Amino acid sequence: MKNVRLVGLDFGTTTSSCVVASAALLHNTVSGRRELTDIREAYRSDLVFTPFAEQGLDESRLQKYLDSWLAAGDVRAEEIFGGGALLTGLAAQQKNSAILVELIRSRLGDALIAAAGDPCLEAWLAFQASAAPLSRSHPERWIVNLDIGGGTTNIALGKDGEVLRTGSLFVGARHVQFVPGSYQIVKLSDFARRLFDHLGIARGSGDCLDETQVAAILDFYMNLLESAVAGDKQAFDAPLARLHQQVPFDPPSDVRDVIVTLSGGVGELVYGGREAKRLPSTTFFGDLGIDLAKRLLASTRWKADFDAYVPACAGRATVYGLLVHTTQVSGSTLFLPDPAILPLRDLPIFGRVTPTSTEEQICDILQLVRRSPPGGCVHVVPAGHDASAVASLGDRIAAALRTIDFPGAHPLVLLVRDNIAKALGHYVSQWGSIPLNLVVLDEIEIRDARFVQIGSVHNQVVPVSFYGMN
Repeated sequence: MKNVRLVGLDFGTTTSSCVVASAALLHNTVSGRRELTDIREAYRSDLVFTPFAEQGLDESRLQKYLDSWLAAGDVRAEEIFGGGALLTGLAAQQKNSAILVELIRSRLGDALIAAAGDPCLEAWLAFQASAAPLSRSHPERWIVNLDIGGGTTNIALGKDGEVLRTGSLFVGARHVQFVPGSYQIVKLSDFARRLFDHLGIARGSGDCLDETQVAAILDFYMNLLESAVAGDKQAFDAPLARLHQQVPFDPPSDVRDVIVTLSGGVGELVYGGREAKRLPSTTFFGDLGIDLAKRLLASTRWKADFDAYVPACAGRATVYGLLVHTTQVSGSTLFLPDPAILPLRDLPIFGRVTPTSTEEQICDILQLVRRSPPGGCVHVVPAGHDASAVASLGDRIAAALRTIDFPGAHPLVLLVRDNIAKALGHYVSQWGSIPLNLVVLDEIEIRDARFVQIGSVHNQVVPVSFYGMN
């Protein structure tokens, strides 16, 4: 058994935070797999307002926050096994968001993913951390989780703990910022300006909104949320609604009688208000979060769900999801002739090779990997895990690599679910006769994602993180 650290970082429209957990990396004698177990929160930072400067994110203040969190959490780079860092909402829209990603990687290395503006991943993470336990306890019911923050509402539809659809709207508490305790405008996002124009609200910085104007803004937001959950596509034909649609949410046509749950900062306010706790006063946080929470609590469609179905956590679902649900552990029978190739980050996932794939299809996928500067990743699904099935598909991949003259130094990663990595690697490389920079990882639960990040070797296993969720 080895003790490792997991780190979750979330930089959002309104707030930023850090959570650090300890975990045990051990061998499960029943399943035969390496697993992360006994995950325990070791440090949770206070929420801080995400610092912005005139040109975007305030890099120097973010650096101070990051360094102070890592020091308080007693985090050392060599102990980090996995986790993740996300820039969400309007923070991810800033022109200098890449600076923060590099700042994170410079301190934490490549064991963590650092993804900016990936709303489908954010929606998936929020569901896993907040609504998944509730979903598994009501396996026959559909659940839609709305993760409502300062800049976006990330939507995930799931059943029996599995996320099947995701989407995102530019609906959040902080598109209009106020002097706390008043409706005097401090700042408007581009989306708020367009909404004001549509509603005929001729107000800007320094002006005050009246109650009718605030109500009109909340009406628009609630209509978008309700239309999305209902699968009403026609509601998003209007140009302004379409502008607020970051990723279309397209639930299956047979979805009925959904349970609606919330997470994010606004979700935390809703569940706090449901428990009769005194909500903060008007615009206490300098935005519409409290007003939006009150409007959700007054919803005739969803109020009964908020009372009857309370998810595991509301306020920090995304960052906790990063901590617990992002990182997988490979099997220990990985095929890795050159460990120095790791870590590999931001590898595109180009497709799947199965027994029904034609030679042309296999060559096409491998050509995509060849053209990708960082290399690439392919899912491999043999007809079974017996030797003949593995040998057959491995030989076909080897033939395709020879056909396209795949460069020997170019990174190629194959991911499989069954415990067959070494055997598959030997067949693909033809027992070393084809020069390849090849990695084969097994016992990986394949996710519908666009990118994968693979960390360095820890006790004969490696951490694997997916992002860019479809």
